[in-house]
Amino acid sequence: METPPPLRSFGRIRSRTLKPRQASLMETLLPALRPPAEGPVDPTRLAPDAREAWLEVGFGGGEHMAAQAAARPDVLVLGAEPFLNGVASALRHVDAQGLRNVRIHDGDARELMARLPDASLERIFVLFPDPWQKARHHKRRLVSPAFAAEAARLLKPGGRLRLATDWADYADQMLRVLLAEPRFDWPATCADDWRRAPADHVRTRYETKKLGDCAPVWLDFVRRPD
Repeated sequence: METPPPLRSFGRIRSRTLKPRQASLMETLLPALRPPAEGPVDPTRLAPDAREAWLEVGFGGGEHMAAQAAARPDVLVLGAEPFLNGVASALRHVDAQGLRNVRIHDGDARELMARLPDASLERIFVLFPDPWQKARHHKRRLVSPAFAAEAARLLKPGGRLRLATDWADYADQMLRVLLAEPRFDWPATCADDWRRAPADHVRTRYETKKLGDCAPVWLDFVRRPD
């Protein structure tokens, strides 16, 4: 019997019609940035000269991903996003800044993660994932024990996982889930560690909308040595 696919952890796939430039980039630039469609995805083969490999899960409009890639041209930045308008927006940022160290998976991040090797990443970002506010939909939330275990598998010892949300009950859930995963440490020592955006964070359009029910909560975890 085949294992059923995981519940979808994201909402819409597409909303408004793409602008002509975005539609063109989807046809011309995206194919060059996609990881292999099948089989293992080895970051060292995608970018042999990269010193590190990072992953952003659900990059939204791509502002954060592009800014991180621009700040660290020596890092391969992988991004996964199922929302086609977000992918098109990210392609515009990549093209405008001439970024060569970005690869984009236009689909469920979990599909990409499953094909990455053990201990292949130095950082993972999960910034403001779909909150699925209704209680009956909480099972669709991305951050779950299974996700935490997969993130632990992918991160090298000392690697970092950054979670952010502006929904209070999701922040509580994230914290419970990650504290229960024995391969992660939470090095926070005071409230400012989760109340203030990290120094290297890049503010996104989503944050400015303030759609949640609390101020953003930042949870940075560190992968323990095996």
